[in-house]
Amino acid sequence: MELVNQNVLRKDNTLLAITHLTQLLHYVTGFGGFVVPLVIWLTSKNTVAGMDEHGKSIINLQLSMLLYIVLSIPAILLLGLGILTLIGVGIIGFVLPIVNAVKAANGEAPSYFLTIKFIS
Repeated sequence: MELVNQNVLRKDNTLLAITHLTQLLHYVTGFGGFVVPLVIWLTSKNTVAGMDEHGKSIINLQLSMLLYIVLSIPAILLLGLGILTLIGVGIIGFVLPIVNAVKAANGEAPSYFLTIKFIS
């Protein structure tokens, strides 16, 4: 008798949407907006269809936002334009997870602009 190991990926758009929305924990608790999506992505990327793509885009967005925040702090002291960058990062960090959660619930691919692809 031959056993065949088939990995069947389940389709769970609700979990994909929740993963996007967990990025908003930064605004609610002050932390967790990076760790919680990372844990969800790492634990379910091999069992949920599309989780690998969505998880990578979430982590890339979080790392890009962190980089933009770190670079805007010296820009506040040098040019004063860093404040505008911080406001922009705050708005983008709040709006994009909501938009992509709706896209994930509808079965569409995520689209995060202004992100650097650290993980491809």
